[in-house]
Amino acid sequence: MIDINNIYKSFGDNEVLRGITATFEAGKNNLIIGGSGSGKTTLLKCIVGLHEPTIGDVKFDGEQFTTMSFEERVPIRKEIGMLFQNSALFDSMTVEQNIMFPLNLFTTMSTSEKQDRANFCLKRVNLKDKNKLFPAELSGGMKKRVGIARAIAMEPKYLFVDEPNSGLDPKTSIVIDELISELTQEYKITTVIVTHDMNSVMGIGDHIIFLHQGQKAWEGSNKEIAHTDNQDVNDFVFASKFTQAAREKL
Repeated sequence: MIDINNIYKSFGDNEVLRGITATFEAGKNNLIIGGSGSGKTTLLKCIVGLHEPTIGDVKFDGEQFTTMSFEERVPIRKEIGMLFQNSALFDSMTVEQNIMFPLNLFTTMSTSEKQDRANFCLKRVNLKDKNKLFPAELSGGMKKRVGIARAIAMEPKYLFVDEPNSGLDPKTSIVIDELISELTQEYKITTVIVTHDMNSVMGIGDHIIFLHQGQKAWEGSNKEIAHTDNQDVNDFVFASKFTQAAREKL
């Protein structure tokens, strides 16, 4: 579980986040949505410590993260997996080497143990026997799955995902959504996803917070968002005919 309390973040005179409080629970797909410039990515970076909140605090399973020193944060950071928007794979490394990268940094596992872990993760994301391929040889969807395999290599308690479906076709996007959701539930991970994809919202949005102008303007599930009377949410979520049709089915 991750608790954020009264998070403010300013860059000079620009106040990006204004008093955001929320709880992200383990075993759930926690989505952060909102328009461009609403503060989604800034909030994600504040949670993982890439930005320091101007005001407010972040707790990981009750541990006060915000006031920790760099050294004190290391044990929590070892429990964090991240999937970046562009997958952020190392082009000069094979699939196996990419997955083993965090294991090389943070564990004392033997080479054979790391290879076994890489094989397990690849099998889990349906990429068995792709160990020796390089990123240039992979499709966009395969790169995302390798990114997920690397993110779960350390058996994280917390998984942060930034725009997982960016650049993917609708069919592949569904595969990635379902994979993230399965892993979240199977391993009871606290998963936080920043997304613009309304199919993701409707498909896997167990818990959603909607940001508008740097504030939390709405919070609920994908079932509840389909029937909200919050005009800002409706303007954002149901802007297209496709999502309007999806809403009418719920």
